[in-house]
Amino acid sequence: MGTHVIEAGFPVNSDAEFEAVRDIASSTQTTTCGLARVVDADIEAALDSGVEMVHTFVSTSDVQIEDSMHATRDEVVERAVESVERVTETGTTCMFSPMDATRTDEQFLLEIIEAVSEAGVDWINIPDTCGVATPTRFRAMIEKVCAHTDARIDVHTHDDFGLATANALAGIEAGADQAQVSVNSIGERAGNAAYEEFVMAVESLYQTDTGIDTTRIAELSNVVEEKSGMATPGNKPVVGDNAFSHESGIHAAGVIENSDTFEPGVMTPEMVGAERRLILGKHTGTHSVRERLAELGFEPTDDQVTAVTRRVKDFGAEKRRVTVDDLERFAEEAGIERQSEEEEEEVRV
Repeated sequence: MGTHVIEAGFPVNSDAEFEAVRDIASSTQTTTCGLARVVDADIEAALDSGVEMVHTFVSTSDVQIEDSMHATRDEVVERAVESVERVTETGTTCMFSPMDATRTDEQFLLEIIEAVSEAGVDWINIPDTCGVATPTRFRAMIEKVCAHTDARIDVHTHDDFGLATANALAGIEAGADQAQVSVNSIGERAGNAAYEEFVMAVESLYQTDTGIDTTRIAELSNVVEEKSGMATPGNKPVVGDNAFSHESGIHAAGVIENSDTFEPGVMTPEMVGAERRLILGKHTGTHSVRERLAELGFEPTDDQVTAVTRRVKDFGAEKRRVTVDDLERFAEEAGIERQSEEEEEEVRV
């Protein structure tokens, strides 16, 4: 699809994960990246896996340094610099993350950024590890980071408050070159910034070409949903079943006339490989019912459309899904005539 970098995994984690990262690195032209702590064994495993980029990270917030790493700030800086130097001396692209950056003392954050920059790091990733940033604050942080390094900036945002994609976009506005995103938002806790949301926002709202084939986004989302076993909510932006579905009578009537009336306009279902749907339920209006009846080959009068619409609303109000079979039954009970097979085929064509 043209995705720029695939962070394939954590090679030192297990033999199986090492093999998975190695296999991905050897079977795609896309830049692949391996994750590593600032630990020699991690760095060596990532390098041995054959990735083109190593992403090494270390905690920088006091709470994580003291209660997770059981180290000091000086030790953190020393390990970070040594790890960056180990990666860069091999000619491999190096990315460094000060983990929990948004809860890190600002002066210490800038100190470690300057230290790894002097060590020759290629990329600095700023992670909102616990999802506590807001777009305004995150933008200001990225602007400050950009002023203290010549390395390229990457952002990694979590969705604990539903702000991951907004924060990632704020980072790009502030000068970051790249965002780490995940398909269907899958990630720790509430997840990460969503691949599909971020890409389509950049493409549609910022009118910027990402180089990504967006027409395969829905297909990609379905593959990840199936392989991960994590269901995608119906109201998930861009890829959820309801993303381009319309039930409200006012909305459906407008969309039938012109899809731009109640859709973004700058993003269409075709752009992401999805389809527009008219959903039948308690909010359905006569326009949707007439449209669906016509699709099924019925030729209703206005009174018959009204009668069937009432049945649809009552059925939907009982929190039951109105299926095609239900609609056909309502139409037949209302005495609506159906087109002949020849007429139906002509309409279909």
